[in-house]
Amino acid sequence: YIPINESKRISMEAQKIERLETHFESSNAMTIRQTRKGWLQECLGCEASTEFRWFQKGDTKEENAEFATSVEESNCLIRICCAPNHPFTMTVKELNSDNEILSMDRPCFCPPGSCKCCCYQEMTLSSGGQPIGSIKEQFYCCVPRFKIKDSEEKPIYKVHQPTCCGGFCVNCCTEGNPCGRGCCKVAFHVFPADQEETDGDVPPIAKIVKVPKSLGTELFTDADAFDVTFPDGANSTQKALLAGTSVFLNALYFEETDGGGD
Repeated sequence: YIPINESKRISMEAQKIERLETHFESSNAMTIRQTRKGWLQECLGCEASTEFRWFQKGDTKEENAEFATSVEESNCLIRICCAPNHPFTMTVKELNSDNEILSMDRPCFCPPGSCKCCCYQEMTLSSGGQPIGSIKEQFYCCVPRFKIKDSEEKPIYKVHQPTCCGGFCVNCCTEGNPCGRGCCKVAFHVFPADQEETDGDVPPIAKIVKVPKSLGTELFTDADAFDVTFPDGANSTQKALLAGTSVFLNALYFEETDGGGD
């Protein structure tokens, strides 16, 4: 026998997980665009809470439909004093409704950095109240590296920027000439967690690419956009983890502090 209240709770959680599958299962790629919400606040030197619009990515206008929004929930004073390492939560909600698709929780830890032995940056993700996985900074010497795990702490993906010089430098040319087609693009490559060699010209199975918006947006706000391509054969939960990773990377590297640096 299951109490009525418990039965309702289980049913609501199942519906939330179904919404995750509805939006992610058949998707091959997504675009996650930060809005210019709070641009005046940022021009005055204060860090605004971030807001994103979530789009499916396809070849036609109909396939590029917006399906969700998300807004950071955090304390204004904490954002001013601790950005970009401040804690926050964020819930991805279906467009024009309060129906949860995905939730993210990023605690406050030390800034990302090389040769750390503890206090690694991390973010956990859930759907319907059930954990689906996490992303965590790993030990590295030169190029930042991250690992994505499922809800059972099993590693599923490695994430880092494309490298050259034996993995000691970031390769800025993988998305095109930095002075031309690749201008303002920052790529993060995704590899299977059990793949040993991921540096140099090793092809990734997926990408997260920060892409430029308008010139005015790039100059006067920190509103960013990310194109996320998913691996072949990935399930809805794995795709959601990769999409959430773009929000995590944005918080780490592309949110300007009060001093104006990344």
